[in-house]
Amino acid sequence: MINITALLVLGLLIAGPPIEAGNPIGYWINPAQSVVVEISKCGDEILCGHVRWASDKATEDARSNGTDPLEGTELLHGFTPEGAGRWKGRLFVPDLRKRSSAELRMINDRQLKIVGCAVGRLLCKSQVWTQVDPAALPSGN
Repeated sequence: MINITALLVLGLLIAGPPIEAGNPIGYWINPAQSVVVEISKCGDEILCGHVRWASDKATEDARSNGTDPLEGTELLHGFTPEGAGRWKGRLFVPDLRKRSSAELRMINDRQLKIVGCAVGRLLCKSQVWTQVDPAALPSGN
């Protein structure tokens, strides 16, 4: 006869510990390491994210497409909790000058997945951002 308790313990060992929902408040860098966004509260249980640093290339791409200045621009707007480690709101893509529905999902305490969708949920793209220490940010572009 199979011991159910032993199977449950084995399953937990294989799967590993559950991932903490984490908290997205802080500084996050995109995969290209060209933009750092500070996520903070902008109301009761509402999160927003503003560009706090951008590379010269990201700044120029945004400028050439009508977003100037890039630093200070709100990329994440009105994100409200949607369950453990998840928030929904609106995303602004500065080099496209487009807004879309988006979701933030904590992967772990140091990684955040951003999923932006257009045309309902038919066209979606995602990125994994990594938390950074604001003291380590360059002082200029």
